[in-house]
Amino acid sequence: MTRTTTSIVAAVLLALAGVDMAPAQGRGQAPPRPMGFFVTSVGIGSGGDLGGLAGADAHCAALAAAVGGGNRTWRAYLSTQARPGQPAVNARDRIGDGPWYNSKGGLISQHQSQLHGDTLIEAQRGSNLFKQFALTEKGEVVRGVGDPGPNVHDMLTGSQTDGRAFTDSADRTCNNWTSSGAGSAQVGHSDRIGNGNTSWNSSHATTGCSQADLASWGGAGLFYCFAVN
Repeated sequence: MTRTTTSIVAAVLLALAGVDMAPAQGRGQAPPRPMGFFVTSVGIGSGGDLGGLAGADAHCAALAAAVGGGNRTWRAYLSTQARPGQPAVNARDRIGDGPWYNSKGGLISQHQSQLHGDTLIEAQRGSNLFKQFALTEKGEVVRGVGDPGPNVHDMLTGSQTDGRAFTDSADRTCNNWTSSGAGSAQVGHSDRIGNGNTSWNSSHATTGCSQADLASWGGAGLFYCFAVN
């Protein structure tokens, strides 16, 4: 074999080695998980008046689009109560089937049953929806109990712990998310601390629906957003 031929063969082998090594470098690395859940980094600013479910959904979509998540359909995790001519809407029925990942690719829950603890085992294990995973669309941890600055861990949900609407006559949804004055909102705690329980979606009710009312309880009118597709 001539020196020229040897050089050509060596070059070909090196080229083939380079082609083979490229995929090897990525082996074992899972593709990034798309964001399918976040806590709103800011509220709408009108207390419990979110413009109804449509207004809350639009807020979720706008915040997601601002960080590159506009290719998905977003829904606010909010229940509404039955009114004359209007059936109740359950938050859990609005958000798809999962799995859902936060803005840093961390798994929140594989499916609805796990998210809400529908079985005894799932209720005991719980989901990953707690402070270090309940991030905003910007990847920020929400200020909670013991953090510097105002506590804003109250998340508007209007829901019972199973993700369904309340059936009694008390207002738990700020008049189905249209009131910034009279009424009340059921909230959960994003850090799962306080009020004697660890519920992310149904910790207590507020005593009003204004922005000031929500702040007095440790909130800012924030809520959870889930991608349904």
